Amino acid sequence: MTSDTPSRAWASAEAPSLDDLELLGRDAFDALPEAFRALTGVVLIRVADFPEDDVLDELGIESEYGLLGLFQGVGLAHANSIPETGQMPNMIWLYRRPILDYWAEHEETLGHIVTHVLVHEIGHHFGLSDDDMEAIEAAAG
Repeated sequence: MTSDTPSRAWASAEAPSLDDLELLGRDAFDALPEAFRALTGVVLIRVADFPEDDVLDELGIESEYGLLGLFQGVGLAHANSIPETGQMPNMIWLYRRPILDYWAEHEETLGHIVTHVLVHEIGHHFGLSDDDMEAIEAAAG
């Protein structure tokens, strides 16, 4: 067995870090169609290992592995012309451990999963249909 065999390459591989997943998320967001990205206005992408307990409670989700991402904020379609004082910027949360768990159990690339999470978090926030979101994912490649 040579050092360039696939098993050797995986032997030293590490799971993506919080920073790695944030970069992957930013790249995936930047690859989305401009008209779709415009719905969010300026958006920050944040990564945590798991969602906070209050988020899970508010959404009625029992397992910390049950949520892959979350859109928090007010997009351009819902924003007032004058921002409210103290209004936080729009954020998309990616939850690293649930995403990695999903990745391990499915035959999809990590990049595809992150793109899917981003599209669905933004899409659900703005009331897009599943067909609309599938078309956006296809356009993103």
